[in-house]
Amino acid sequence: MDFFNSALGKNITFLRPAYFIISGFIGIPNINYYYVFLFFVYVVSVLGNTAVMAVIYLDYNLRTPKYVAVFNLAFVDLIGSSALVPKVIDTFLFNHPSIPYRDCLTFMFFCYTCLSMQSFNLVALSYDRLVAIIFPLHYQVKVTHRFMFSLIASFWVIVVIANLITVGYITRLSFCESVVINSYFCDHGQMYRLACNDNTPSFVIAKLIPFLTLWLPLVFVLLSYFYIGYALSKIATVQERLKAFKTCTAHLSLVTIYFIPVLITYTMSANIHPNARIVNLSLTSVFPPMLNPIIYVLQTQEIKMSLKKILKITKQCKITAKKIIIK
Repeated sequence: MDFFNSALGKNITFLRPAYFIISGFIGIPNINYYYVFLFFVYVVSVLGNTAVMAVIYLDYNLRTPKYVAVFNLAFVDLIGSSALVPKVIDTFLFNHPSIPYRDCLTFMFFCYTCLSMQSFNLVALSYDRLVAIIFPLHYQVKVTHRFMFSLIASFWVIVVIANLITVGYITRLSFCESVVINSYFCDHGQMYRLACNDNTPSFVIAKLIPFLTLWLPLVFVLLSYFYIGYALSKIATVQERLKAFKTCTAHLSLVTIYFIPVLITYTMSANIHPNARIVNLSLTSVFPPMLNPIIYVLQTQEIKMSLKKILKITKQCKITAKKIIIK
């Protein structure tokens, strides 16, 4: 962060507090039940995403380019939930609202990085579906392991650099008055507004980053499915259309679960109560990581078959072990 702290070579001292106070969910009756609910969602998310990653790792048939993106999605969901939910529960349920300055910046970085990577993972999966349906004969050539690994790696680089810049410019702000963040985590939008010096760079970033990590991925996904729909309309029979479209249902479910709540929250944030905004944002952050593995297990035939095969092998191993013990 020294580059940002130097303020482009000028010797400027920034006023940084020892800690921030996270102060969301104020005045909501029986809010402790909500924290217990978040813990339940977190447990389901951890178990589900761990199971999806384990199945993909254990089954050689699932080591395809598509499941490289699915594995990365599960990994991001797991890391994102683990970065957010335990800290939220510790902050509000166990009444530890203060967070050291550097810890708050780290918290912000991981939350925004994982949230951004979720949308880019959906871009990778939409590209996979686009090529599979539009260019089925060239799929093996266009979507290779090397291509998918390169695509995912490039997304990570973009997201990490973007969020490092975001956090870096926060370190160039001075906080001379309030240190109370009215959110459920170290929210960038709430933090830069607390600054008592010029926060224009952070204001610009607050407008630019959502465009880069939310609106652009959404536009790509929508254009992909518009093209897919147009291509399917040229197919002769309804059965063939439904068969091709069925391969997209899991991904479309993920897109709906992720983008619709985020878009509603961001577009209506100025017109809803702060507590409603905080609850909506927190649910938007924790629900997709919980539902993503459930959707892929229920709607993806390959994962269901793989899971059944692994459970069958496990059962056979237990029976064999019991026979050996009896002998």
